[in-house]
Amino acid sequence: MARLILFNKPYGVITQFSPSGKKATLKNFISLPGVYPAGRLDTDSEGLLLLTDDGVLQARISDPKNKLPKVYRIQVEGTPTDEQLEPLRHGVGLGNFFTLPAQAQIIDEPPGLWARNPPIRVRAAIPTRWLEITLHEGKNRQVRRMTASIGFPTLRLIRFAVGSWKLDGLKPGEWREVLVGP
Repeated sequence: MARLILFNKPYGVITQFSPSGKKATLKNFISLPGVYPAGRLDTDSEGLLLLTDDGVLQARISDPKNKLPKVYRIQVEGTPTDEQLEPLRHGVGLGNFFTLPAQAQIIDEPPGLWARNPPIRVRAAIPTRWLEITLHEGKNRQVRRMTASIGFPTLRLIRFAVGSWKLDGLKPGEWREVLVGP
């Protein structure tokens, strides 16, 4: 039986166990031997990170060919309209690649949202909006690059789900183990 850890990665934590200067790493939160991240989440992103002790499961989760949906809730600078999100739904060119079509919608601020430390930058004259974007790929800083490409820079990015696994009430820095059958 494979071990699978669902971890709510706080902002500023590096997705590795080895020390990295003064930045916190996974080792500061998870002391289980033999588990490794299945994929990554940028240091300035928050939310669901999966870890496992099973190499086959790790490959299944992180291999782009499996196209597990990844759900992100994003606070952007500005107030896009539904029409302005349309390019994300068709795929956008980001220089070195063209994204697959994504599901993108405007949402209310997620309920039960925790405060970020440090808080996002706030500019009194520029409102913000929350979006939910579902991807079936995961290139380097892709969500941030996608929202910037349509003129709405990402201020806060939280991954809420990978495949059928969800944060489900985990607070930042908390984790829980789920069993995964063969």
